[in-house]
Amino acid sequence: MSTPHAINLPQEVHDRRARAHEWFENLQQRIIAELERLEDEAPAELYPDAPGRFELRPWRRESGAGGGIGGHFSGRLFEKAGVHTSAAAARFSPEMAASMPGADKDPSYVSASISLIIHPRSPRVPIVHMNTRFLSTAESWFGGGADLTPTLAEQRSQDADDAVLFHAAMKAACDAYDPEWYARYKAWCDEYFFLPHRNEPRGVGGIFYDRHNSGDFEKDFAFTRAVGEAFLDVYPKIVRHRMDEPWTDEDRAQQLMRRGRYVEFNLLYDRGTMFGLKAGGNIETILSSMPPLVRWP
Repeated sequence: MSTPHAINLPQEVHDRRARAHEWFENLQQRIIAELERLEDEAPAELYPDAPGRFELRPWRRESGAGGGIGGHFSGRLFEKAGVHTSAAAARFSPEMAASMPGADKDPSYVSASISLIIHPRSPRVPIVHMNTRFLSTAESWFGGGADLTPTLAEQRSQDADDAVLFHAAMKAACDAYDPEWYARYKAWCDEYFFLPHRNEPRGVGGIFYDRHNSGDFEKDFAFTRAVGEAFLDVYPKIVRHRMDEPWTDEDRAQQLMRRGRYVEFNLLYDRGTMFGLKAGGNIETILSSMPPLVRWP
């Protein structure tokens, strides 16, 4: 990927972005392969349609250098999913530069990321979101996390089986690098994924971190890779545990209502959605978090 001469950042920063971008694209391929494997395994009596397959749609930025690969999916087990990567070498607008560390000195930045959202067809299988990213202005940092959103009332507790398993995976990813990170990033996730207008959490949480820079790039990059690996390990386990369970029309109604909360959060509060739109990202991938079917009372 070519880099415009106007991006005034050290070569080391570009090299680090290239490493992160390569990792995110590799993780994207592995996640897509696992989701298609689950799609094949889904029991035909509950999911009678043919297994779905991802459609990969490369895209280019209209301004600056960069683009990404949008992985779009519609299937029988996963009603809608998106697994996307992106990278950029560009300049922040004055409005965005004012809120970005280091951008007051020079609005140049480079970035690389992976983001995903999965909306299962079964109300028994929870929605999941994960993203990790590297961004550098005159300062560099990682951000991201993963969170789980069960759609049925009896599963929406951090003591429920799926939540316990998910949190254990995220804690292990954190503990390998710093035993204080999990508590900090779990609390941040609970605070961030909250709908103040309804006074309720979006789901059962996970971890969320931003502007993460311990001063050791290799440690922080390894931690971010560990978050991706933890997701790839734990979410398929949850899906395989739940996908054989039948559901009722009442369960489906609960699911569609809970998806409405998802829409409300992503359009009203999600910083990633706002960042992507303001930074000239791909609208198709940014808004792929929207569920295929939803209802409000």
